[in-house]
Amino acid sequence: MRESSFFGDLLTSIAEQGRRLLPRAAREATASPAGFEDACETLLSSRGEASRVAVARDVLHAWTTSDEAGRSAFFRMMLDRFGPVEGRLEAAVAAWRAEPTQEAAQALNEASEPRRQELIRRLALAPEGMGTLVRMREHLLKIIGDDKALKVVDDDFAHLFVSWFNRGFLVLRPIDWATPANVLEKIIRYEAVHEIHDWDELRRRVEPDDRRCFAFFHPRLVDEPLIFVEVALTKSMPASVSEVLDPGREAIAARDAGAAVFYSISNCQEGLRGVSFGNFLIKQVVEDLRLDLPEIATFVTLSPVPGFAAWLAREIAAPRSEALTAEDRAALADIEDRAWMDDPEKVERLRPVLTRVCAWYLVNARTSRGGPVDPVARFHLNNGARLERINFLADRSPRAERQAHGMMVNYLYELGEIEANHEAFAARGEIAASSSVKRLARRAKLQEARPAETEAAR
Repeated sequence: MRESSFFGDLLTSIAEQGRRLLPRAAREATASPAGFEDACETLLSSRGEASRVAVARDVLHAWTTSDEAGRSAFFRMMLDRFGPVEGRLEAAVAAWRAEPTQEAAQALNEASEPRRQELIRRLALAPEGMGTLVRMREHLLKIIGDDKALKVVDDDFAHLFVSWFNRGFLVLRPIDWATPANVLEKIIRYEAVHEIHDWDELRRRVEPDDRRCFAFFHPRLVDEPLIFVEVALTKSMPASVSEVLDPGREAIAARDAGAAVFYSISNCQEGLRGVSFGNFLIKQVVEDLRLDLPEIATFVTLSPVPGFAAWLAREIAAPRSEALTAEDRAALADIEDRAWMDDPEKVERLRPVLTRVCAWYLVNARTSRGGPVDPVARFHLNNGARLERINFLADRSPRAERQAHGMMVNYLYELGEIEANHEAFAARGEIAASSSVKRLARRAKLQEARPAETEAAR
């Protein structure tokens, strides 16, 4: 990740000046991973800006050049050696209990902050410090499963990243064929929904008049997209990905479009997991498109359903299922063979079953916390979208067949309803859905109830 050249060059110059001011012992300590703890203590005790930048750069360089064990040991050191100062925290707790004033509360808040948060702040001063910290958290997320105690350290990274990467600092930039090649290459690499196979395919997605791409950037990571969205301008709401990505499609003039279709949203930085800016991206893109193309009235997604196949497999394996009838189970035996998608008879037999069960999954299947099971559904519904339509065999790519049996969904962003839908979802867990999707989701319950009703009538 490269920071802006002027700012990065400035920090590098400061670091070089500051390093010359450090005692020789300090310079040697920061040059080796073995001196991590001493170097971090030096960084926290440094008062001069130049020396802070120099030590921060050396600490990050030492971490970057360490092996896997050395990098992991660095996080364990942050946990064990750079928590709150216990004596100060105990005194602040006692003062609060003796006299719970606003001043005592503030002192308690300051005393409870782990020293590693200030350490992370100072590491960010280094040239390319922000990018390195994002990569550090990416590594941290990979090893937390083996060392659950490190979740505390990750909480500190996440706490600071939420502030540093808030919407006020992000810059929305259009991506087109004139965008620098190093950024375009990253769009190819980071595409997470519909793989971009080569430069010709990328050109088809960003150059035509009826195609748009937008990305959020951070001022400290000027050539690194954080998240991007690909948009197709169409005459109506599409029901399949081929309508959008078919190389032989007939392009239209942007002024003739009636719908803007968000068909791919990709988070680029794993180290920023949990830092939510996708909702801001969509809202900003909608505003930009409305200014540029006021004739567009429909803003809709063509979204994957990545959790559907795994959920359906669990429902089929379960002795009882609210979502599946006995008839459904019999019909769904066909999906064990992926070749069913090429058999017209099986396709027609499975069309009503998979469409109905997918609607049930999106409307009724919930996590232990009460939210929708599907992660894409959680994202769009929380943003205020409405679950508009279930699309059968809308994506025949291997990934979509594996994750969702080819199903896709349209989420509609009805501008006058976004806030109300968001509030209903956030406060009460209510899912905004079209009447057709609601009917599909209810039908399985009605079918399941019929045998009991028949028995009662007897």
